[in-house]
Amino acid sequence: MTQYSSDIRQLTDLKATAGSSWHGISPEHAARMRAQNRFRNGLDIARYTAKIMRQDMVAYDKDASAYTQSLGCWHGFIAQQKMIAIKKHHGTTNKRYLYLSGWMIAALRSEFGPLPDQSMHEKTSVPALIEEIYAFLRQADARELGHLFARLDEANAVGDNLALQRVQNEISDYETHVVPIIADIDAGFGNEEATYLLAKKMIEAGACAIQLENQVSDAKQCGHQDGKVTVPHEEFLAKIRAVRYAFLELGIDDGVIVARTDSLGAGLTQKIAVTEEVGDLGDQYNQFLELTPVDDVAAMENGDLAIKVGGRLQKTARLSSGLFRFREGTGEDRVVLDCIASLQNGADLLWIETATPRVDQIGGMVKRIREVVPNAKLVYNNSPSFNWTLSFRQQIFDSWQQQSREMSGYNREKLMSAIYDESELAIEADAKIKEFQLDAAREAGVFHHLITLPTYHTVALSIDQLAQGYFGEEGMLAYVSGVQRLEIRGQLACVKHQDMAGSNLGDDHKEYFSGEAALKAGGKDNTMNQFN
Repeated sequence: MTQYSSDIRQLTDLKATAGSSWHGISPEHAARMRAQNRFRNGLDIARYTAKIMRQDMVAYDKDASAYTQSLGCWHGFIAQQKMIAIKKHHGTTNKRYLYLSGWMIAALRSEFGPLPDQSMHEKTSVPALIEEIYAFLRQADARELGHLFARLDEANAVGDNLALQRVQNEISDYETHVVPIIADIDAGFGNEEATYLLAKKMIEAGACAIQLENQVSDAKQCGHQDGKVTVPHEEFLAKIRAVRYAFLELGIDDGVIVARTDSLGAGLTQKIAVTEEVGDLGDQYNQFLELTPVDDVAAMENGDLAIKVGGRLQKTARLSSGLFRFREGTGEDRVVLDCIASLQNGADLLWIETATPRVDQIGGMVKRIREVVPNAKLVYNNSPSFNWTLSFRQQIFDSWQQQSREMSGYNREKLMSAIYDESELAIEADAKIKEFQLDAAREAGVFHHLITLPTYHTVALSIDQLAQGYFGEEGMLAYVSGVQRLEIRGQLACVKHQDMAGSNLGDDHKEYFSGEAALKAGGKDNTMNQFN
């Protein structure tokens, strides 16, 4: 309320200075519009949200149970409804972020139509979606504040000072829907200059945190598919520096860089790393290659390549694709080296892409990383690519088996079956799933938990359920009982879809601009009144 009152006073003085030509301008209405447009541009948002993330990182270092969370969004409306729901159910957006998934942009936002997660979509789609999300979140602020201002007017009109003070306090303590976005830049969409240019666009749109992965840009694969190819550290670190320069150029001094490694599931590299001496970063990378010692150079065949690694000449295992193979079983060691190198060269947070959600596996790698970088922290993908039910039931099965418990009533390969849903094993597995995020935060250094593609799946599920009933025997009842009645009883803001889309905001502005002559949409004949 302090800023709102201050703006009213400043605008009152400004109106007096302007003279009689401003007779139709209300300082209070102008102050309300300022309050409803707190963030003037994306850089305002990036500065504000970067500070939030940095504060949350400090809080996590003091107490690992203070982890943060987000859900992936592929449209501004979905992001808006998520944040409205968080404020409604939890009272605060504290430690709740948004995630912008490159996978969902490729699958749902490309002009080419649905694409796999291989960086084939338009890279401009990424900053465009960031801008769209923040436009919807800012509109949610304007709408909610508009309702508060309407209550303020009602309290003033009837002289209810208690109600007036209550609303003034709500305005004073108002919490914005605008929260940090962790935005996926894939492998940078090209060389380090291309990465820098795209990072600038993303930051200008409002991104305070950019996630960059160590795959080859022109052969990038989804982290949960085969065929992943990583790059030597210097190439990846150059892109990390490019993102940092983009933040610094735009005045976001505390921007956050998330360095993602796909090395755990990547068995290939496109290049042999440049090395100057035994034991340097390039030499360490090359030592993970599948190599055969060369005892006789003359015995090498046409096209064979040999490099000196660890002080010894060795032949590489080069595939017909021209790529080079890593030795089996080196994935975790490569992950640890990737993470340490990234943190020592400008990254703030780590992302380790894994094949299954195992706290012990993640924690084992983080323990090794923290021996070198004690405050290492992770962003972890609670991915829908994992079969969570089967994975955790199998984890419990294996644990019980090691404890020599009686397991004859369970078939490990068929634990997904509904016949086990009420079993002791399934109940314990669900309890472990419920505690997974807290356990991973405390035991595996996970600062931020996200689900990349939740709204992709929730939309598909809800449409499937509606289509089954509506086009079947239920007809209109399928929509009424399965959607609208639940919206009304759950007090979802979007049940008044006209208001959600900005109709009442428009009415407020018409009244500001035209006074009593305003033609407003929210009169007695508006059917939205049925939901009051």
